[in-house]
Amino acid sequence: MTKPRPVEFKWRQFEPQLILMAVGWYLRFSLSYRDVEELLQERGMSADHVTVWRWVQRYAPELDRRLRSHLKPTNKSWRVDETYIRVKGKWTYLYRAVDSAGDSIDFLLSARRDAAAAKRFFQKALCSPNHPTPRVINVDKNPSYPPVVEVLKSEGTLRRRCRLRPVQYLNNILEQDHRAIKRRVRASQGFRSFWGAYRTIQGYEAVHAIRKGQVRWVGVGQIVRQLHFIAGLFQIAI
Repeated sequence: MTKPRPVEFKWRQFEPQLILMAVGWYLRFSLSYRDVEELLQERGMSADHVTVWRWVQRYAPELDRRLRSHLKPTNKSWRVDETYIRVKGKWTYLYRAVDSAGDSIDFLLSARRDAAAAKRFFQKALCSPNHPTPRVINVDKNPSYPPVVEVLKSEGTLRRRCRLRPVQYLNNILEQDHRAIKRRVRASQGFRSFWGAYRTIQGYEAVHAIRKGQVRWVGVGQIVRQLHFIAGLFQIAI
């Protein structure tokens, strides 16, 4: 008896395994949607680049959501920084954080680089059960961080003992980590909408965390196990 399709793939023309394969290629490697279209054609699949874009928009956020409960806890020494992403011809700000071991904590895409955006980012990162409340937060020279941290302490979101440490060289590990995301952004040839960019970056970050070995029982370089893990999140056998 044929196993029914997971509800997320109902009414799709292609098999779930093939859809996840195409989405995985796009999120894992520095490819454009047209590159993925050509790779699919080599395998006898006629799916154009717009279809691949729709798949990424649908399944990248779902991958990120399902992944969260499987991540190992990060440590209590955070590195926080922003980088720039062009969306619809305008620069936006990608807030990102990793711990001192380089493990991804969270991200936020914002149209502005101000105190409100910094506060949203910290609130988002701190609400996850995978990230213990930090002991120290290392930041760059962004002047919005100190007042935001003080507000979060007064609200009880951050511990009073949490130190804010503006030491530039300690953020080198995060600067290096930015590159993996920026390579994929460059290959995508730009984003046409803010929320389209946000959903795509959710997928970039999720796959990047898996590749860095942040999932329990799935190590760095264990490519086949990583692929099986992603398929398992969607209840698909490969």
